[in-house]
Amino acid sequence: MIRLITAVSILIPIAVFILIQFPVQILNIDADLPLLHAVINGSTAVILLLAYWRIKVGDRETHKRLMLTSLGLSTVFLVSYVLSKLSNEPTPYGGEGMIRYIYFFILITHIILATTIVPLALFSIYRGLTGQFEKHKKVAKWTFPIWLYVAVTGVLVYLFMAPYYA
Repeated sequence: MIRLITAVSILIPIAVFILIQFPVQILNIDADLPLLHAVINGSTAVILLLAYWRIKVGDRETHKRLMLTSLGLSTVFLVSYVLSKLSNEPTPYGGEGMIRYIYFFILITHIILATTIVPLALFSIYRGLTGQFEKHKKVAKWTFPIWLYVAVTGVLVYLFMAPYYA
């Protein structure tokens, strides 16, 4: 399982990088995917906060269900994001001045941390599901804030970009 998590953690960022660097339109999906992505990211953030609260009050079972839901939402997001890259041309950001710098800071940190969250989340969930709770806690203390940041900044990126989507 560790090898599979490692392989997925390497292949996903490479595939997304290639799709961003070499956009190809092979699909024609007529949907507001950026809005869907923001909704998924916002929902993930809320569920992560609920899961954190439930584990703090000792409700391990609800925490587990919520974390698996977060993983499911993140998987749906990733598939939808890849589909959007295969069906839509990139939309450039049109903001100017200081807001442009703020946008790119949020976007760059979002992208960098999104690549790190894949192995962190997979290892955290794997260790939790297999009862390796001490190892789970060690990874989860990094996973939670990074995953939450990625989810929240995903919504922020959408809000910055919303005026430029056709």
